[in-house]
Formats: sequence, structure tokens, C-alpha cells
Amino acid sequence: MTELTHFDAAGQAHMVDVSQKPVTDRVAVAEGWVKMQPETLALVTAGTAKKGDVLGIARLAGIMGAKKTADLIPLCHPLAITKVTLDLTPDRDLPGVRISATVKTNGQTGVEMEALTAVSVAALTVHDMLKAAEKTIEIGGIRVVLKDGGKSGRFEAAR
Repeated sequence: MTELTHFDAAGQAHMVDVSQKPVTDRVAVAEGWVKMQPETLALVTAGTAKKGDVLGIARLAGIMGAKKTADLIPLCHPLAITKVTLDLTPDRDLPGVRISATVKTNGQTGVEMEALTAVSVAALTVHDMLKAAEKTIEIGGIRVVLKDGGKSGRFEAAR
């Protein structure tokens, strides 16, 4: 098992020192889903949810979440993010919305947490915008599916 980097020799939590790491292009992709009743999904696809454009607002919330990750996760480094994209795709088979976030930077540490935060905040926003229509909405499947750049190289999750 790999040693946990967020703890010092005495077992105290600390922010990892990345000052000696080389600057490299980095990218991470995370995904997740929001499951709901078909009738609720119909509100999303028809654009008739009471609070407005569910997917558009959730996309913006996810971008904002990625940019605020270091404010939310105590040991994350503040990063100069160079790109954030979110895809929110209605899926009748789920039924619900599938969410994917891609985050890029050119820096000394990765953007996995930013991608995960983007998906999480987007999913929470979908839930918030639809909770008046349905109380049984579920959020799940949030995970990193791709990470590239830095010393550890490329990781791709099995699909």
C-alpha cells in the first residue's frame, strides 16, 4: 500500500510540499450521476422545472465548484485552473442525468479533486433544483475516470 502523503512522520495532517515537483500539463476527468423518476427527468428535458434551466445552472455550479475546491477541501492546493468543462447528459435508461467534468492545469499537482468537486457540486445543484418535484432523487457513482500528468503518469478507470 502506498504511503499517505497528507500526514507527516508524527501522523499529523499537513499540506504536501509540491515546491520541488516539476510543472507539467495535468488533466483529470470525473463522472457521476443523478437518478430520478422518469417524470422528473421529463421536467429537465422539457425545460419546465420551476427553478429554470436545470442543466445550464448545474453546469455553471460545477465550474464554480472546481474553482473553489481549495476552499472546501482543507489540504488541497489552490490551483490556477486553465480549463473546466462539464457535460450533463439526460439518460432515460438511468433514468436521470449523467455528469462528466474535465479539469486542466499546468502545475505541480493534479486536478483530480477539482474534477470530483465539479461533478459533486453539479449533482447537488441538479438535486436542489428538482427537490420540489421529487424527494427520492439519488446521487452516486462519483469517481475519477482519468488522470494524466505528473510523476505517477496516466490512470484510466475500467469502464
